Amino acid sequence: MTNPHARAGLFRDADFRRLWTADAVSQAGSAVTLLALPLVAIGALDATPFEAGLLVMSEYLAFLLIGLPAGAWVDRLRHRPVMIAGDLGRAALLLSVPAAAWLDVLTLPQLYAVAFGMSVCTVFFDVAAQSALPRLVDGARLAEANVRLETTRNLTQIGGPGLGGALVGALTAPVAVAVDAVSYLLSALFVSRIRRPEPRPALRRDASLRAEIAEGLRFVLGDRTLRAITAASAVSNLFGTVGAAMLLVLLAGELGLSPLLCAAVFTAEAVGGLLGSLLTLRVAAAFGQGRAMCASVVTSGVLWLLAVPLYQGDWRFAVAVALQALGWTAFMTFKITSVAFRQRICPEPLLGRTAATFRFVVWGAMPVGALVGGLLGQWLGARPAMWIGALGELLAVLPLLLSPLRTARELPAEPSPSAARHLVRP
Repeated sequence: MTNPHARAGLFRDADFRRLWTADAVSQAGSAVTLLALPLVAIGALDATPFEAGLLVMSEYLAFLLIGLPAGAWVDRLRHRPVMIAGDLGRAALLLSVPAAAWLDVLTLPQLYAVAFGMSVCTVFFDVAAQSALPRLVDGARLAEANVRLETTRNLTQIGGPGLGGALVGALTAPVAVAVDAVSYLLSALFVSRIRRPEPRPALRRDASLRAEIAEGLRFVLGDRTLRAITAASAVSNLFGTVGAAMLLVLLAGELGLSPLLCAAVFTAEAVGGLLGSLLTLRVAAAFGQGRAMCASVVTSGVLWLLAVPLYQGDWRFAVAVALQALGWTAFMTFKITSVAFRQRICPEPLLGRTAATFRFVVWGAMPVGALVGGLLGQWLGARPAMWIGALGELLAVLPLLLSPLRTARELPAEPSPSAARHLVRP
């Protein structure tokens, strides 16, 4: 049944507006911590490249360890309480960092524990949020809703790293982390104000956690197009995190750049992502969704590869930042189109498990990439590790080229027959 709120416009729907506001507030705070938490490790605690890589690994480890069961658990629960609990948990964890710094007892093991706890809360929050969106927005408007959410995320992240750099420079990195804690509290407040009735999911009598996880896996891996998108995303994240784990090691550690200049990289990425999200629907309409996704991955990979040697302590830094931003502009077509496709073809009872399966594979590659990046950075240096990561990202296009996406103008509106066999029946 069509959601009447969709026809009136997304922002006229109070519940979508509250979800959008909650996401925007938390994303703005997260943009601060994206810079501040690693600078706590590198600056205040003198972390080595390997130790910095372990911190990045901890930030994504839960997606690998509990990503699959989290999806099955979320499908058994109402989504709003899960999101609120995730926000409150992240706020409490982050507040422990400035508290420990004030008491002069902050250590790297605590940062690892905070980062891992944050990743656990984020697993549940993100799976619940992605599963809640199709309940709030009509299927025909999902692409528009994802564009609006992604646009806002990039818009908030434009100012976030700059604010983070200013806070780190003026008040120290631990205090900057506290800003993000407040943002999660505000996010929880807005989520709690969503009023759309959410019935408790009906449990099947024959349901078991293992069987429900298997259903999600079979659905994702049973659809050829979804399988290709998942593989491409995993390869991109694996090698992208190899380089990302060493970026601040290179900028703040080896080049000795200020927090504001380090923040400029993340701000530029957000600007590029914002522009890309605004162009996504037009690019997909002009070139076709499948072909646009392939071109998106190739173009972004080449631009990021060109940026690596230009990260220097002189005028070349500005060129590298611009190339990094353009890479994100190109990549957003793949990112937004793939999310909308996954949400559109997934049956409602499988939403949580499909999102969790995708994140298990795709985000689960990130702690592996961070660990590899830390080892390569310790052994070869930060820049060689970034070279390897950038070269590896170009491989992400291969699964797309070996799938129907290579020539497709429109993505399917329903799962393939092989994936449809695994739909949950009432």
